[in-house]
Amino acid sequence: MATYTSSLPDKLWAELDQTAKQLKIPKNKLIEKALNYYLEQIDKAAYKASFQRASKDPDMIEMAEEGLQDYVEMLEKFDNED
Repeated sequence: MATYTSSLPDKLWAELDQTAKQLKIPKNKLIEKALNYYLEQIDKAAYKASFQRASKDPDMIEMAEEGLQDYVEMLEKFDNED
């Protein structure tokens, strides 16, 4: 595990200290959880943005529609086997 040293504004440090005491967990664990959550949110935002870009790309729309048609055909074939 890597060690990292940093400084925080006094107000943020006080809030961190108070929250860590309330949750009964060490401050470093609270920082770790908060950072993990923040990085997950960044990943989700990037994923969402990529889908929004793809939704405006005519080639991507065409590929999705072709894939959907294949899926519908597979379902129809499955229904006919019964």
